[in-house]
Amino acid sequence: MPRPVTLFTGQWTDLPFAEMCAQAKAFGYDGVEIAAWGGHFDVNAALSDDAYIRGRRALLEQHGLNVWAISNHLVGQAVCDRIDERHKGILPAHVWGDGQEDGVRRRAAEEMKATARAAAELGVAVVTGFTGSSIWPYLYSFPPNTPDLVPQGYAFFAEMWNPILDVFDQAGVSFALEAHPTEIAFDIASAEAAVTALGGRRAFGFNYDPSHFGYQGVDYVAFLTKFADRIYHVHMKDVWWSPRPTEAGVFGGHLNFGDRRRAWDFRSLGRGSINFEEIMRALNAIGYNGPLSVEWEDSGMAREHGAAEACAFVRRLDFPPSARAFDAAFQRD
Repeated sequence: MPRPVTLFTGQWTDLPFAEMCAQAKAFGYDGVEIAAWGGHFDVNAALSDDAYIRGRRALLEQHGLNVWAISNHLVGQAVCDRIDERHKGILPAHVWGDGQEDGVRRRAAEEMKATARAAAELGVAVVTGFTGSSIWPYLYSFPPNTPDLVPQGYAFFAEMWNPILDVFDQAGVSFALEAHPTEIAFDIASAEAAVTALGGRRAFGFNYDPSHFGYQGVDYVAFLTKFADRIYHVHMKDVWWSPRPTEAGVFGGHLNFGDRRRAWDFRSLGRGSINFEEIMRALNAIGYNGPLSVEWEDSGMAREHGAAEACAFVRRLDFPPSARAFDAAFQRD
C-alpha cells in the first residue's frame, strides 16, 4: 500500500478549517496534519467538549480525509526558549499570560501535556512540534561558552520535557520533534544529545524534515538510518542552496526568505536541491509506513499551485520496497 499523502495546515490557518479541508481534498491529499492554532484545532475545546471532537471528525469524513498527526509547534517552542516579545505573536493569550518567562514556560508545558491528551481523544498517536532551546543563542558564541553551559542546556531540556513526556506515555501518544535550527536538536549530533539527555525514552522521536538539514551540510539520508526507530512522522519539504558563494551565507544575512541574495531558500517539492529518491529508498529500508506530510513553503510560488503540484510529486515519487531479491529467479533450490 502506498503511504498516505497529507498536507500540513500550518501555512493555511488564515482559512477556516472546513475550507482548508475542501482545498486539501481538491489538491488530491489523503488527509491533513492539523495545526493546533488558527482555529484548526483547539486543544482545550477538544478536552472539554465531546461535540468538538465529533465535529472535527465529521468535517474530515465529509471531505474524505484522515488525520495521523496534530502539530503544536508554536507552543512547544516556548517550553525551553528564552522568552521575549517575539513569542507573544505565536502563543495563545492564555499561554502568554503576563509574559514573564517562568510562567510562560510553565503554561506552555501544561499546554503540551493537554495536546497529548487531545490528540488521544481524536484518535491520533503522534504530536509533531518544537521544543525550544535555551542554548541555541550560544551556537556560535563569543565570548566562548563556559564548559558547562551546553550540558546545562540539555539538562534543562530534560527537566522541562520529561514531565511532558510522562503524559504522552499515559495518553499513548508519541512526540515527534522537528529537528530544526532554534531547537534543542538541529542536526545529527545534537539529535543524539537530545535523545541521550532524555535517557532514550521511547515517547520522544522525530518529525523528519530534510529541508532543515540540506543547506546546513547535514547528511539528511544518514539521519533516517541513524534514528530509524525514532522516525515517527515525515515532512516532505524541499530547499534550494546555491552551489556558489553568495552575498548572504548559511546564516542568512538577516534577509527575508525570498531575497535573491540568500544562499538558500525553501522551494516547492521537486524544485530544490533535496534528493527525494534517496529519502524514499531510506524510508523503505527502515520500514517507515506512516504519512508523507507536505509542509508547503515557497516564497516565489502561489500556494494553491504549489500544494497541488507537491501532492502529485509525492505520489509519483513513493514506491513500495521489494519483497524479494531482483535476481531470485536465477537462484537454484
